[in-house]
Amino acid sequence: MSRKPAARTRPAKTAAAVAPASVVTVRHYCQGIGDCHLLTFKKVDGKPFRMLIDCGIHVSIKGGPALVGDIVADIRKETGGKIDILVVTHEHWDHVSGFLTAKDLFKDFVVADVWMGWTENPADAEAAELDKFKGQAIAALQGVGQKLDGMQGLSSYMAGVRDGLQSVLGFQFGAAGERVRSARDAAAKLSQKPSPTYFEPGGPPVSIDALPNLRIYVLGPPRDKAALRLEEKASEMFPLAGGGPFARALANGLNINEAADAGYVDELSPFERNVGTPLSAALDGDKGSDPAIDVGAYVRKHYSGPVSAAAAMEDRDQSWRRIDADWMGIAADLALQLDRGVNNTSLVLAFEFIDSGRVLLFPGDAQIGNWLSWKDLTWPAGQGTVTSADLLARTVYLKVAHHGSQNATPEKRGFDLLTSSDLSAFIPTNKIDAVRVHWGEMPYDGILTALETKTKGRVIRADDPWLADKNGKPAFAAPSGSIQAVRSAPRDAARGPGGLWVEVDLV
Repeated sequence: MSRKPAARTRPAKTAAAVAPASVVTVRHYCQGIGDCHLLTFKKVDGKPFRMLIDCGIHVSIKGGPALVGDIVADIRKETGGKIDILVVTHEHWDHVSGFLTAKDLFKDFVVADVWMGWTENPADAEAAELDKFKGQAIAALQGVGQKLDGMQGLSSYMAGVRDGLQSVLGFQFGAAGERVRSARDAAAKLSQKPSPTYFEPGGPPVSIDALPNLRIYVLGPPRDKAALRLEEKASEMFPLAGGGPFARALANGLNINEAADAGYVDELSPFERNVGTPLSAALDGDKGSDPAIDVGAYVRKHYSGPVSAAAAMEDRDQSWRRIDADWMGIAADLALQLDRGVNNTSLVLAFEFIDSGRVLLFPGDAQIGNWLSWKDLTWPAGQGTVTSADLLARTVYLKVAHHGSQNATPEKRGFDLLTSSDLSAFIPTNKIDAVRVHWGEMPYDGILTALETKTKGRVIRADDPWLADKNGKPAFAAPSGSIQAVRSAPRDAARGPGGLWVEVDLV
């Protein structure tokens, strides 16, 4: 069962009268389209308490595994290979690939506990339902991708669908075809406990004995199916049960096209198998089974070319009438459903420092449905109650969700609730890589503008040019807002220009 953590007895303060000394250091690794964050807290005895959140990079990034190897080596150097808590936010390759591609480096780590969302719990019935959707959707998208890869003369739209599928499947597979599930499971096996600790929203905040000044609130992933389904608008949902109609339709369409068995039955087809003539046969001259109708001639006249006696204003090549590969265009919708659905399963954590009331927010890749599900969450805290709006209002540091994409952080019930004058932010993103894989605006200009305004310029991006310089400095001065100090290190020149990590001391 998912853990509903025990409450602490000290009440949360609503504001910080005086900013305390640095309470946590966050080292963000700068692989771009990928997340890896090392949080270092100070225990009562002054020793470090290490929490690692994710470790991965998107499969499209050239030299990605080598860069992640450098990252894991740096984590080992910094921590001595001892991690108190490993957080795996969700099952996407750019968040978990390192646990598989750098497993030889991770194998000697000592990880006391692994935290995951309830959606990763194999014993949870609703998680199993989500798994069924993911499995069927991935299989259907793989089939469409392989078929489109082998086709010539695709329309510009279908070529775009093909490229989009490759991008989305990059969140599910490694370069050698490794499944993201294998990477997630490799992370789970690092725990010294028999299994990960699974979390869901609700119940008292999490307390850690070694960190008595810290409370951790679990905001997501939501239990509400409507919230998990929610994409950009409430009307856009992905069906959970049975893998969804898009996945089943695609799978059956692929099967009927590839079936060597003449008796194969498409259960979704409105016609019996013996009704109709295959297009390929008609184009090759098959007249069909009805002697009164020459199906081949009809198809060649209306769906092929050249037409020998074209009417005025009629194109002699009528092949444009055929749907050919266009029926696979629904794969684009299914791919978006899969991608956004998995992002909405992100484990979302808010870290509150009890003495100051200040909050750090790490939302994984949470998209709109996950964010909107927080509005009714409340937690007992001492003699009072804490709301999600209260936590957002006291947030002084934000790890921006989903690489700063347009649909990852809502304007309402999101940005509008982040009202602290000390707010600062980090975006794990790389604009050049995003353009290369046809993601458009990532990070989204509207989000960048809002962040710059909210933070008074205290925004660090993983692709900031100054990170490539060992003496580089951000445009803002430190200390400022929640950031007391900034340090960084460039990556190995063999990995190309850029930073390896940027580190902030937070207050």
